[in-house]
Amino acid sequence: MRYSPKATLPLIVLAVGIVGMVVLILARPKVETRPRSLPPPLVRVVEVEPQDIRLTVSSQGTAVPHKESTFVAEVPGKVVWTSESLVDGGFFEEGDVLLRIDPTDYELAVTRNEAQVAQAELRLMREEAEAGVARKEWEELGEGDGHPLTLREPQVAEARAAFQAARAALAQAQQDLKRTKVRAPFAGRVRQKMADVGQFVNRGTPVAAGYSIDVAEVRLPLPDAELAYLDLPLHYRGSAMNENGPKARFTALFGGERYEWDGRVVRTEGEIDPKSRMVHVVARVEDPYGRRGGQPDRPPLSVGIFLDARIEGRVAEKVVVLPRAALRGRDTVWVVDEDSRLRFRQVEVLKTDPEEVIIEAGLEYGERVCLSALDAAVDGMKVRTLGESEADSQEPRREAAG
Repeated sequence: MRYSPKATLPLIVLAVGIVGMVVLILARPKVETRPRSLPPPLVRVVEVEPQDIRLTVSSQGTAVPHKESTFVAEVPGKVVWTSESLVDGGFFEEGDVLLRIDPTDYELAVTRNEAQVAQAELRLMREEAEAGVARKEWEELGEGDGHPLTLREPQVAEARAAFQAARAALAQAQQDLKRTKVRAPFAGRVRQKMADVGQFVNRGTPVAAGYSIDVAEVRLPLPDAELAYLDLPLHYRGSAMNENGPKARFTALFGGERYEWDGRVVRTEGEIDPKSRMVHVVARVEDPYGRRGGQPDRPPLSVGIFLDARIEGRVAEKVVVLPRAALRGRDTVWVVDEDSRLRFRQVEVLKTDPEEVIIEAGLEYGERVCLSALDAAVDGMKVRTLGESEADSQEPRREAAG
């Protein structure tokens, strides 16, 4: 067999490559593996500062009138005039005439009864005069006590009774004449007009419905658990309504703007809702349709407007107010100690709402409470606060400047 250098050349090249690769592998530097270091999580904290605060309770309700009534005709007749205020939504003052019924028949009745009173008075005077003459004649001619008929005592009594009846009939006719004018019993606003000119009404026919405008009331439901925060006016038998109950601030959205009204809780309703277990309190707003200097463009507190209410409660002493995000579960907060480690702390919660939590025991002045949410929080884990993180980031800059 004849040797060929061209056939062995590829094998020589391959062998040299393998040897070179082995030499490179054996000559590479050793790689040292180090565990990956992660910085402690960064959290937001707030310092504990006990303070005295006034508790508030939130509720919602609808404005309703303090007084409302249906005005009715007290005498029958045809309506001959109505006031310009007697329209749906019209305002009226106490004593204003809202509607008039044709007074002709009642004026005639007054005239007839005046004549009957005059006749009865004349008859009474005649009987009294004749009784005086009869008594004088009996004293001159008779003996003993005279018979009542002889002295005309029954006739005088009957004439006096007839005179009194005529006067009563005249007073009734005059009263009916006054009732041809339907007057407003209070200052208010017309809810609905029910009669107009030309309509015949009977006694008791409704002519309008209205409500008072001096005071607006708001019925506010409160859960039983929140009653402890308020000094509610409780009514006992024989006690008057308390006008100095807790203050209340009402807000409502009207025309894209939010407006405020001040009121006061005046009473607690006598029953507890058996389904919701809510206690209802009633607050009043004075002069709901009047203008205010601080809010001249504020709309009136109209009946039916929906209101948000905040009722002032008792003063809580030396409590801690924290954002709602600080509370974990029902009664736990995370405290960052002096070594920047997270500690789970159980506290006594006085009150919570969607924005904040009020803690009455379990925290000391100056302690730092964690506000940030952590996915896997462990008691004792290391954390960084925002202030510490900023200080760490500034240290290299100070060294470079030096």
